[in-house]
Amino acid sequence: MLDVCLPGTGGMMPLPERWLSCCWIEYQGRALLIDCGEGTQIALRKAGLKLSHLELLLITHFHADHIAGLPGLLLTLGNNGRQAPLTIIGPHGLKTVFSSLTVIAPLNYQVELIEIKNEAAGYLEDDDIRIDYLPLAHRIMCLGYRVSLKRKPIFNPEKAALLDIPKTQYKYLHAWESVTLEDGTVITPDMVLDGERAPISVCYMTDSTPTDAMPSFAHNADLLICEGMYGDDDMRDKMLEKGHMLFSDSARIAQEAGAKRLWLTHYSPALKNPQEYQESIQAVFSNAVLGYDGIKTTLR
Repeated sequence: MLDVCLPGTGGMMPLPERWLSCCWIEYQGRALLIDCGEGTQIALRKAGLKLSHLELLLITHFHADHIAGLPGLLLTLGNNGRQAPLTIIGPHGLKTVFSSLTVIAPLNYQVELIEIKNEAAGYLEDDDIRIDYLPLAHRIMCLGYRVSLKRKPIFNPEKAALLDIPKTQYKYLHAWESVTLEDGTVITPDMVLDGERAPISVCYMTDSTPTDAMPSFAHNADLLICEGMYGDDDMRDKMLEKGHMLFSDSARIAQEAGAKRLWLTHYSPALKNPQEYQESIQAVFSNAVLGYDGIKTTLR
């Protein structure tokens, strides 16, 4: 399962009642964070999240409201006794930006930087998760991310019982490892598993005008988190000029993508009460929710 939280939902600048937009995704005690604007470490603590679980930071782009909080977060981690390495992934130029920001943040733990240099969609993966990325349409290079938790095939105990496999060996087969019985018979995982299951996916896209690639990138996502600077469609021309989306844009993308749920985020500081648009946005996509600081869910 995936635990998902939006510690902040604001755009441009933090407000007393709204921190800057970021997303926390945690699985099996391991967490990743998308974006790190000013004061993010405070937003994380207010949301009750354990900074010690953070292993990976994804940066969408290098505007201040998405990365200016990096020195503070890194120092907070260090001051809390961090020793484990931290990996940061971001667009081309990450190493230069990181070097500049950390002049004021001496570190006593290792940070690995991974730059995504190509301007095409791609992915990174390990044994547990896959991270897809998609270039968006903003004033500078900006990436959307899709985080997918791989799920193990379903273990079939009836098949195992028919093969007289001791229950102590089940965990190895479920982990896709072969086992050898006392009589020398080798049991391979495919003999007791019922096939792979679809991953659990969270798609995160912010700071972009709508693009044709967005619906396919978010196809069948369990949760789509997408920006909405304003709920009023009269703001469309202004948002297109600045490289942003409206609530209705995100709702249409969710509908076309077949996403299971939609959370809106990255509100303009001028938008004081996003919740007043709840009814109108649900008329476009019924499973849309106006996100708020600290909103949480568990995807199973």
